[in-house]
Amino acid sequence: MRRSWGISLPWARAPRAALSSKLTMLVAAMTALLSCFLATAAVLIAFAAGGAATDYQAAAACPDTYGPVFSRASFPADKASAVLDTVRRQATAHGFTQPVAAMYTGIAFADIGPAPRRKFTIGYRDGGLDQLRQVVRGSGPGLWVGDDLTRFAPVRPGDPVAGGLLPPVAGVYHALSVPPPRWWCSQQNNATVYPYANDPLNTIAFASDQQTFADAVRTLHLPALANFTISFYLDPPRTTQQARADLDRSRELIAGVEAELDRQGLGGSIAAQTPFERSAQLAGQAQSNVLVSILPLAAISVLVGCGGIAVVALQWYQRRRPQIRLLAARGAGPPALGGLAVAELGLPVLGGGVLGLVGARLSLPLYAPPGEVAPGPQLAAAGIAAGVLVVSLLLLVVVTAVRAHREFQVGRLPRRRGRLLVLVPWELVTAALAVLGWTRLAGYGASSRVGTPLPQINSLALTYPVFVVLTAGLAGARVVWLLLRASHRVRWWSKPALQLAIRRLAGARAPVTGVLVIGVLAIGTLAAGNGIAAGQRTALDTKTGILVGAASRVDVETPVGLGSTPLPAPIAGTGTIIGRTSGTGSVLLVVDPATFTRDAYLGSLRQQVTKLLPRLDKPVPGGLPALRIGHPPSVALPGGLPAALPVADVPSFPVLGNSPGYVVSRTALTPAQLATIPQWSLLSTAPLDQVSAAMSAARLGQVNRVSQDGALDALPFYVVEWTFSFVSLLGGVLATVAILALLVAVEVRRRQNALAGALVLRMGMGVRSLFGSHLIELGALAGLAAVAGVACGLTVAGLAVPRFDPVRWLAPRSALPDQTTFVLAVAATGIVVVLLAGWLAVRSVRTAQTAELLRG
Repeated sequence: MRRSWGISLPWARAPRAALSSKLTMLVAAMTALLSCFLATAAVLIAFAAGGAATDYQAAAACPDTYGPVFSRASFPADKASAVLDTVRRQATAHGFTQPVAAMYTGIAFADIGPAPRRKFTIGYRDGGLDQLRQVVRGSGPGLWVGDDLTRFAPVRPGDPVAGGLLPPVAGVYHALSVPPPRWWCSQQNNATVYPYANDPLNTIAFASDQQTFADAVRTLHLPALANFTISFYLDPPRTTQQARADLDRSRELIAGVEAELDRQGLGGSIAAQTPFERSAQLAGQAQSNVLVSILPLAAISVLVGCGGIAVVALQWYQRRRPQIRLLAARGAGPPALGGLAVAELGLPVLGGGVLGLVGARLSLPLYAPPGEVAPGPQLAAAGIAAGVLVVSLLLLVVVTAVRAHREFQVGRLPRRRGRLLVLVPWELVTAALAVLGWTRLAGYGASSRVGTPLPQINSLALTYPVFVVLTAGLAGARVVWLLLRASHRVRWWSKPALQLAIRRLAGARAPVTGVLVIGVLAIGTLAAGNGIAAGQRTALDTKTGILVGAASRVDVETPVGLGSTPLPAPIAGTGTIIGRTSGTGSVLLVVDPATFTRDAYLGSLRQQVTKLLPRLDKPVPGGLPALRIGHPPSVALPGGLPAALPVADVPSFPVLGNSPGYVVSRTALTPAQLATIPQWSLLSTAPLDQVSAAMSAARLGQVNRVSQDGALDALPFYVVEWTFSFVSLLGGVLATVAILALLVAVEVRRRQNALAGALVLRMGMGVRSLFGSHLIELGALAGLAAVAGVACGLTVAGLAVPRFDPVRWLAPRSALPDQTTFVLAVAATGIVVVLLAGWLAVRSVRTAQTAELLRG
């Protein structure tokens, strides 16, 4: 019976006994929560990056290239039906949707209705007519001709083709422009007409059905098709796992088709490929790069969290030491005493860990890349979090058991090493690690210069910002520690609020320096991660904007450039016309000052260019006023134009970048001089699709289309941004820890603050002065952490952003964007936290019973 009362009862009542120290429960739960949150978030960020990279690659690829593609140029016409039937049977057997076949003949010449002797090709694609904008619709089968042909003659449905030898005109469709609608993406070279070609086609005639196409081929006596393609419209993959699964199924289908064609004696008649394979490889590489880069930092963070659990176990041991000593005297061994720690703190640890896991999953859109995470990685993340929880519980057992074993079985406690640890110059160690990380960061720059598609961020390079900020925090904490030790010499009793604040800080040197280190590390890490990630976004936007010159750019016909043909009404107010020519070793750019600053992408150059362009309006004796870009070899301009007279140097310019050249105003050129400019382009703030549609509707030629979204491969920029999203998340978690540490420190000193506050109120100090004293104390601590963290973090980010530039050959050089909003957010958060902590401190004074404080 005594054994049951003495040994079993404490373990049974342990969960309820934990309520006697709510602060220990809170600290244990928060430590487990943050550890599991970071462990889960690291995995989710990496796989979300893989999903986002897959989305990016899928958006850049044609929608019928996610699966297998069978194609052949000069394909024998008599084999098309057999091959297509084979692919259809195998597709059904392997669970694919029905394939989409596309067939095109070579060039033919024939009369089409009233249009004599026109050059055209005949094409057919399954479901193609449904993806065309039908202008005039007839009845019955036949050939659909583009409205590009109707510009030459009024062709209508029912008109004969080739004197009736070929199927008649069945309808007129709106000719596909370049680039065509996304459904036609892979058919661009076959289904579109280039108006600037030397010997252009007049139209692509699409057969209304496959039989009509076959009849036309037989009539033309064509032995082979110019192009034959079979592809599949699959759902775009959302994760790297789904992309690999689609590729595996595609390979199985290809193997099945090839085996059946071999049995039919048609082996090798058509080539098979998986175009999306390279895209899937890049998405997988992006995922692995992010995972490998953040894994060491995540592991360090989780280990620090486990260290926090060990500290909680030691604190619990100190608080429960009398009970533990009694239980040990009654026969409880170290494992049983470790079990008591788990029985008392296990529920808070488990609850905190589960909340961390669930919180990391639910808040995924707030901190992770915008990609889908498959169920498998989600289960893996949950498993890792569960492993962290198991380790945390084992730490409670081991730390308690070892401490009990040394005290009650060995009879010797470990020596106190606190003073020795304080004397160790930890800032020198972290500074050395920061230097090591900087050298690895320089290595990233070298891999970026050689053109590696996705250079991996070295794990040590990723820790560089953290160790720099940690060094600053440790150095600042050491200085503050020394100042607080000497603060007893300060005699500012004429300002009692300030004097009391200093004495309270000096009386809690260890908590103050701990909160200071955590605060500097949190704010600095958050500033560095947020700054580098924002720097990548800004660099991508700036570089693509300067490269394209606006949101979109298309080369237009000379009449449009000279102004004799106006721009279509839908885009007339959204674009500016520029001219380009070269021939003297540099490029000459002709701009329209009235619209250029309105519609061109100028970025940080806007104020400078807006100020300089009016100085180019009129020619001056001896030459043309011009802006000089780069270092042109001479002032001679091409096309017999007067020499350039530079009025200013500009480091880079839209379209030119930093290539050597000059910029002149079209208002300074005569009509004859403008006529010598061979190339004219439209820079527009409208999307490329809108510009192309408006130009096509107005029957205006347009080539060399480019948009800001597709000017550069954005994936290398995204990989850096996604990687540093974990650094930003770590900074946010540390900021939460710093805020909680500050509030917990106030709560721990609640009785002390209440007693001291009650006494100073009795001595005549007002509540406002007491509140101001606490604000001075807490504000000095939070302000120092904020100033040091922001300054160090933004400095680190400013040095690192150019190093992470994956496209260094393109001006302008990457730089840290404006961080005013971030600084204001840090300041506002700090003010709110200080006011809350000060209110809690004063509240404990106003609600305390002085007699109880003196008696207790």
